[in-house]
Amino acid sequence: MALQEEFETQGNFLFKYRGILPLIIIVVGLLVFLESRYRGISFDETIPFAVVELVCLFVCLIGLGIRAYTVGHTPANTSGRNTETQVADKLNTTGIYSIVRHPLYVGNFFMWLGIALLSENVWFVISFVLFYWVYYERIMYAEEQFLRRKFGTVYTDWAAKTPAFIFSFKNWEKPSYSFSWKKVVKKEKNGLLAIFLMLLLFDTLVIYIETGSLPTEMNWLAYATLACGVLYLILKFLKKKTNLLNEEGR
Repeated sequence: MALQEEFETQGNFLFKYRGILPLIIIVVGLLVFLESRYRGISFDETIPFAVVELVCLFVCLIGLGIRAYTVGHTPANTSGRNTETQVADKLNTTGIYSIVRHPLYVGNFFMWLGIALLSENVWFVISFVLFYWVYYERIMYAEEQFLRRKFGTVYTDWAAKTPAFIFSFKNWEKPSYSFSWKKVVKKEKNGLLAIFLMLLLFDTLVIYIETGSLPTEMNWLAYATLACGVLYLILKFLKKKTNLLNEEGR
């Protein structure tokens, strides 16, 4: 198999199972974190873990914000969470897509970079960045081959002036679609809950390592996670049982 076809085959496979990446990061990150904590080789022992958590939360929310902005300005059957095959009824070229070709993957990067930083291990963070690069490079290649075949010169002309992963604002175009909060809350509720669950997990481990017992009182992170969980269940119910979150063409 030629390298071009091999890259595309690998990319389609990784696209289908790209949900595994977060699990790998979580499991390996937790192991590295526990080893770093027990061996005392964290980033800086003088920095309280609460500060680390806030920095990581900020990085995660940057990623979630990028995803929310992207999804909120797109029509139906584009920029989705489909896992079986590539789907694109239209080619998004305006708004954030006028400054970067893969904004959702940029958003994913920051979300999971925030989780990787919780490990407090520089080498794990570097390894995560390299792993993410190789992993998503294949996915982006397969996606672009799909778009090239479907949209032809419309795609290649847009791709020629729009970078794949690093923002370039010189060709900014106003989004063709208005922002849809309904689409955002339907599509991105999982990500918000996942962020706070991961932060709470690491926070609980720190308390257990330092005190030898699990926390018995709720802190701000526990309350925030609980609120996100309740919000998730409400939105899940509204999505399945009502039409309140439905919006024609979105």
